[in-house]
Amino acid sequence: MLDDKGPAGPQGDPDAPLSPASPGLKPDPSVASEDDVSGDEGLFEELAALVDDGRTYAEAEIAFQKTRASLAGRSVGMAAVFAVLAIIALHIAFLALAVGLVIALAPLVSIWGAIAIVVGALLLLVALLARAAMRQGTRIGALFESPPKLEPTDGDT
Repeated sequence: MLDDKGPAGPQGDPDAPLSPASPGLKPDPSVASEDDVSGDEGLFEELAALVDDGRTYAEAEIAFQKTRASLAGRSVGMAAVFAVLAIIALHIAFLALAVGLVIALAPLVSIWGAIAIVVGALLLLVALLARAAMRQGTRIGALFESPPKLEPTDGDT
C-alpha cells in the first residue's frame, strides 16, 4: 500500500498518524498517544486533589487555632480573676496583721505609740518596694532607649 504520498496510516488513510506498532516506522513525536493524554489528565486530577487537600488542611488548621485562642483567652480571663482575688485576700491579711500588731504593742507602749510603730514600719516597707519598682522601671526604660554612644576611655586612646 505505498503510493506517491508515502506510507499510509491505519486503514489506508495517508493523513492519519502512524502507529508505533507499524513495522519499520518511527512514531511522530508531534502526535500524542492515548497513553500520554490519559497520563496528563491523571496528573492534573492528582494536582487538583492535592490543592483541594491543602485547602481542607488549611481550613482545619485555622479552625483549630481559633478554638485554641478562644480557650486561651478564657483561661487568661480566669487567671486574671484569680490574681485579683488573691491580691484582695493579701490586702485583708495585711490589714489584719496591722491591727494585730497594734493590739499586741498597745500594752508595751501606749495605743498611739503602737499605731506609730506599725504605720512607720508599713511606710518603710512601702518606700523599699517603691524604690525596687523604680529600679525595675529604669531598667525597662533603658532597654528601649537608643544605643548609647561609646566614648573612648583613658585606656582606649
